[in-house]
Amino acid sequence: MARQVDEQIAGRFPVGQRLRVLDVGMGQGTQALRLARLGHQVTGLEQDATMIAAARAALSGEPEGIRERMRIIEGDGRETGAHFLPGSFDVVLCHGVLMYLQDPDALLAGLARVLAPGGLLSLLVRNGDALAMRPGLAGDWAGALAAFDSVSYRNRLGVDARADRRAALTDTLAGIGAPLHAWYGVRVFTDTAPDGTEPPADLETLLAAEERAGKTDPYRRVAALLHLCGVRG
Repeated sequence: MARQVDEQIAGRFPVGQRLRVLDVGMGQGTQALRLARLGHQVTGLEQDATMIAAARAALSGEPEGIRERMRIIEGDGRETGAHFLPGSFDVVLCHGVLMYLQDPDALLAGLARVLAPGGLLSLLVRNGDALAMRPGLAGDWAGALAAFDSVSYRNRLGVDARADRRAALTDTLAGIGAPLHAWYGVRVFTDTAPDGTEPPADLETLLAAEERAGKTDPYRRVAALLHLCGVRG
């Protein structure tokens, strides 16, 4: 995922440019902190107090220069208009958020609004066209059959969530003025690995295989997650 974000940034912006980045639903701040370390000015927006505390704890251990480049705001991603002016950011990340919203259209429109012209919108969503893969590979045939006709699922935390189909999101991105520029699959080969699985000794080889599959048909079409990148017109 990080490699895909970096690839898109490198393809759109001059080398060395310090970008204004917004991470909506930043969680514990993994991506936000990584981009701050690369020299960008990063704002993380998160409403979960536990995640905010984890992000602040991680940030507190960084050098002063990195701490100064990252700010954390407690708030709902659907209320970006209350926090930011139009065109405030060069890059907007929204990873792993849409699956918890029944109607994400208002959030997406708000994200496009705060993007500067030519800015990059990065979305990570559950792949609604591949919901049958996980239960099917696990031998849950009834679950696989049900998944073909649904965009609802229960995640590994036991939380009911919602998937997105690429065609529908492509139309949505065009409608909010940030048409789809590139897309990737995420977790093509590793989605069925049990939680807590230790990284293999050849982790770099695994990552290289996932990265290759994530940009290659037909593999990316059946990935557990989709990474869609829109560009503000």
